[in-house]
This record gives sequence, structure tokens and C-alpha cells, in this order.
Amino acid sequence: MTSALAMMPTWYLVGLVTVLGLLLGSFLNVCIVRWPAEESVVSPRSRCPKCGTLIAWYDNIPLVSWLWLRAKCRHCALPIPLRYPLVELAVGVTWGWAFWQHGASVEALRAALLFTILIGIAMTDAREYIIPDEFSVGGAVIGVLLALVGGALPWPEALIGAAVGYALLWLIAVIGTRLFGEDAMGGGDIKMMAMIGAFLGWPGVLLTLFLGALLGTLIFLPLKLAGRNILVPFGIFLAIGAAATYLGGDALIDWYRVTMLGG
Repeated sequence: MTSALAMMPTWYLVGLVTVLGLLLGSFLNVCIVRWPAEESVVSPRSRCPKCGTLIAWYDNIPLVSWLWLRAKCRHCALPIPLRYPLVELAVGVTWGWAFWQHGASVEALRAALLFTILIGIAMTDAREYIIPDEFSVGGAVIGVLLALVGGALPWPEALIGAAVGYALLWLIAVIGTRLFGEDAMGGGDIKMMAMIGAFLGWPGVLLTLFLGALLGTLIFLPLKLAGRNILVPFGIFLAIGAAATYLGGDALIDWYRVTMLGG
């Protein structure tokens, strides 16, 4: 199978996995809605939340159906949120980019799955302030398994990264709770960092945490100073930090070593 994919023209391979990514993005939308509610993603079939009509296959084609229906339910005209096609498009583009960048390889699959999981985490945390275990714990298992079959990160580093990610966030949560008298870190964030460590290793954990905390501070500190008490969905910023770490982490670390540590 891998050899057959490797023989495909690049443009054909990218187009094929982009379509696959669009389909996976459609399924990810189901996971984003149902996993936080602890519902099955297999059954029942998707239906309109207002009129209860089952959604036919031709009304569930990624991107196309949303445009064709003009973002409304065919039967009751309930608006279909823009989130649905955006998630499908994001996952489709991610998969196409990963296989264009890395070819038909384990690393392409690793990159595509990592970004898909990060999109799912960001969306569920933004909607429900929840990071389902299916994304975090399941993602950690996937990261280690991909390292075992030949990803860019060796499997011992994936295991160490998962352990460091979990332990570091757990320690921050314990210290923060004792200092401030309230939960300083959600359990979902702690398990999410184990997943990130399984994909990016322990240096990736540190850089992700730094970038996520920096971005979160830049956005929420002005709101806090303005007197607006807003719950922080930290998983969103960790997801952005992890994506940035995968894309440019080595360059950032090298820059820091040369600029701050003198080589």
C-alpha cells in the first residue's frame, strides 16, 4: 500500500489525501459535538437538532453540502454554523499539506494526525471548556505507536515526552492550587500535554508550554486588567503552541541557543 502511494504523482497523492482529510474533518465535527457530551460518534445518525430529520448523505458532503444548502437545514432552515465547513477545510488542508511536505510516509501521517487532534482539542475547549480523553489520552497512544513504526521522533523520546508533559503540568497544577486556593490547571490540559510530548518529545513540551502561556497572557491579561473575569480555555493556546512548535520549533530553539546562550 505504501509503495503504491509512493509511486503516485505528487499532485494526485495530495489531492487524494486532501479529500480524505475533508471526510475526516466531517467526522471530527461529530466528535467535537458528541465526545464532550459522552455520546457515541457511531450512532445514532446525524440529524437536525431542531426538526430531528436525519441528514441524508447528499446533505453531508464536506464543504459542498454546506454551500449548496446555503448554510441552512433543508427541512426547517435552521442555520448551520460556519464552524462545520471551516473544520472540514482546516483538516483537509492539513492532510494535503502534510503529504505534500513529507510524501507518502509515516511522518506525513504523524503530522496530519497531530494537527487533526489539535484542531479537535481547540474546538472542544472553546465550545465546552473540556478536552475529551479521546483526544488527549487517545492522541498520546497514537503518538507513541507512530514513533514505534518509524516516525521522526524515536519511541523512547515519545515515551519520555509523554511522561514529562504529564508530570510538568501536574506539578504546575499542584503548586498553583496550593498558592491560589483553587484549581490552577484542568485535568484535560495535563493529559493534553502528555499527548503533545508523545508527538514532540520533551523539548517540544517545554516550548509548547512557553508559547501557549505567552499567547494566553497576551490575549487575556488586558481583559483581566479591564476587570473582565473570563474563564481561560488554555487548551486553545496549547494547541497553537504545539502547532507552532511542530512547524518551527527547531528553528526557535536554535535561535534561542545562539542569541541567548551564545551558541
